[in-house]
Order: sequence, then structure tokens, then C-alpha cells
Amino acid sequence: MDSLNGFVVFVQVAETRSFTAAGRLLGVSASAVCKSVARLEEKLGVRLFHRSTRSVTLTAEGTMFLQRSRRILDEIEAAQLELSQATGAPRGRLRVSLPLVSALMLPVLGQFMADFPDIELDLDFSDRLVDVIDEGFDAVIRTGAPSDSRLSARKLGGYRLLLVASPDYLARRGTPTSPADLQGHSCLHYRFPSSGKLETWVLQQGAGQPELQPPVSMICNNIDTRVCFALRGLGIAYLPDFAIREPLADGRLVPILTGQVGDANVFHVLWPGSKHPSPKVRALVDYLCEYVFPANCQSRHTPFT
Repeated sequence: MDSLNGFVVFVQVAETRSFTAAGRLLGVSASAVCKSVARLEEKLGVRLFHRSTRSVTLTAEGTMFLQRSRRILDEIEAAQLELSQATGAPRGRLRVSLPLVSALMLPVLGQFMADFPDIELDLDFSDRLVDVIDEGFDAVIRTGAPSDSRLSARKLGGYRLLLVASPDYLARRGTPTSPADLQGHSCLHYRFPSSGKLETWVLQQGAGQPELQPPVSMICNNIDTRVCFALRGLGIAYLPDFAIREPLADGRLVPILTGQVGDANVFHVLWPGSKHPSPKVRALVDYLCEYVFPANCQSRHTPFT
């Protein structure tokens, strides 16, 4: 069992690149993590990590050993799953990567946590493209079409992008009747954290017209700020419909240029492909399908029978 614990600690350090972060996730001190790795290295007779005051990186031997260690731990987890299938109770740590859309996901995940108290949620919010398998995620939620053949996927549902402003703003500044009119308005923009680029406002224009570059009055890297500023009458924002359902319904925000905003996207939940996905992954996928976009969930691969 001590050897098995060494595998667990080693994999956690390799994934976090930090003794402190690994210890925090495992519930032990960084010193205990260091000693566990040192014992494992002494037992194997190789150095698994390059250590410095600023970073922890795998050696060539460590990279090779990481692949084997993950297989060993996966086999142990599979054996545990086979034994627990009789009860069918989802349990254990569930590591999930999600985009920065808390307004859509958090209420559902909060209820999931309440309904499945034996599942320990480990949530990582990021817009970067993660490697589900190599980074050890159980599932990820992302926009766009799935492209990794190693993964199974379900479509959660689609959403539209809208240009919106408050009635007060439009009364003061006027309502744009064409994309070109945006040049005279205050525009609230989103910057992608992973690339630093501004989100493109996809607007349909006449043939031969130059690409529209709306003026910039404010830039941020989340949805909530743009919703707040638009509600306060500070400008026009380009937002997903799921983030502004209530303000649209009660008239606090008004859509503009509705016939010329042409952007839409899709959310998928993805997980490592397997003939026998774990009960915790099954539970999460089914739950997201039922409650995030209940009318739109579809399977690309259908392992749940």
C-alpha cells in the first residue's frame, strides 16, 4: 500500500508541477510529498523530477514512469469500479474542466454536488484548450465541434450570440440600424484569456463592405462584467443568450441588429473514451444533459446502455 501511495503522490506532482499544490490536493504537507517522491526515487534508483526553486519538471525517466503509473492507477480504479458496480453508487474524485461561463454551469453543478454527496468535485475553469487524457481530466465542457478521436462526446446544446443594450442607453445614444452605425457607440468587448485577442463580433454586412471593427470602450475577460455594464447603460455588448435570459425577458436589455448578428455555437461534454465509463462520469454527463440544455442533448458516442 505504501508503494501504491507513492504512485498516487508521484502522479499528482507530475500533473500539478508542484509539491505544494500536490500536497494541497492530497491533504498532506508539501514536506510529506517531497519525502514520498524521494522514497520512490530511491526505490527505483532513478531521478523522476528536475527540481528548482521555481519549478518542478519531469525527467525523461519520469515521463516514461508517468505513463506506466497512470495505467497502473487506471487499472486499480477499474478494479474498484467493477466491485462497486453492484451498488451503482457514483463516488470518488471527479476532475472537470469548464469554460468561464459560471452563470450557465454553476447552478447545475451545485445541485449535482447536493444530489451526489459521495462525488468530490474538482473544478478547473479555463478557456484554454486542455488535453483531457494527458492532464488527467475525467470530463471537460467546451464549445465547438469535438476533434479528438480518443474522446467520447455528447452535445449539451446550442446558444446564440446577441448584441444588446439597455433601453436607457438606446434612448440617449440612439438605436443602430446597421452594423456601420456601431462606429458611433460605446462597445463593451471580451478578451480571450488564453490568446489575448478580442472576440470578433460576427455581423452580416453587404458584399464588398470592409470588415467591421467596433470601437472599444471597455475590455474584460468575463461575461458578468459585460452584463453588468450593459445593464447600467454603459454601452453595447455582444453576449451569449443564456447569460441574459432574465434581462431580455423583463426588458432591462434589448436586442439590436437582430437580423444581422449571425453567430452561434454549441457546448459539448467530452470524456476519455471507454466501453465502461465510471459511474461518476455517467452521472455527470447524464445530469448535464438533463439540466443545462435539457431539450438538446445528443450523443456522438453512446456508451451508456
